[in-house]
Amino acid sequence: MSTSTSLSANDFTAEANDPLVLPPDQRTALLAGAPWQRFAVLGDSIAAGIGDPSPGYAPTGWAQRVAADLTVANPALAYRNTGRIGATSGQVIEQQLNEILEFAPDLVHVSCGGNDLFTAGGDVDQVHENLSTILTALSATGAQLSIFTMCDVWDSERMAPMRPMRERMAALNEVLRSVATEFDAVLTELWDHPLRLRPEVMSADLIHFATNGQAVLASAVVGSLAARIDRT
Repeated sequence: MSTSTSLSANDFTAEANDPLVLPPDQRTALLAGAPWQRFAVLGDSIAAGIGDPSPGYAPTGWAQRVAADLTVANPALAYRNTGRIGATSGQVIEQQLNEILEFAPDLVHVSCGGNDLFTAGGDVDQVHENLSTILTALSATGAQLSIFTMCDVWDSERMAPMRPMRERMAALNEVLRSVATEFDAVLTELWDHPLRLRPEVMSADLIHFATNGQAVLASAVVGSLAARIDRT
């Protein structure tokens, strides 16, 4: 699998010089010996990797980037992403979980819950229950699970209209950390990641990372996955 784009490498000079984006050779070294052959992602638009283009960065979402890096370690890698814009955790159970189980991944990332809490009054306990349902089903297959927390991007003046989301996403993060521990998932911790300080990290909708953030997120996930590879 490869990242699909008609642009040349010269168009991605900003990405190549981004200190938070691991160089390709470093990502390759980190994932050397990765055992995974079937990588799946399910959830919402964050799972899908939605985001505005950033000048100097490949127009590619984080999950496709991770899949491309895993393909270097295993050229036969199969990849499926069922992430859908607006999906709640309940909708992930109803509309995506069975498809992913049928795909039979040995590595699967789950990203959902934010849409459940997007408006005031969202039920954090229900999100916890739904995530537990998803992860119970996936862990029963023996797949390695992966999760990342939300990044604390709400301090900038640009993000002021979305600042009420900060407390809700902090509550979601507590749920994500809890289920990651319970199900032994790889956890990529983003809350305090330096990416949060970039004024250009968010798309115009103030919800999704632009592609500069997608590139950094992919590197962070690669680093987290690498720590789970058995090199003995």
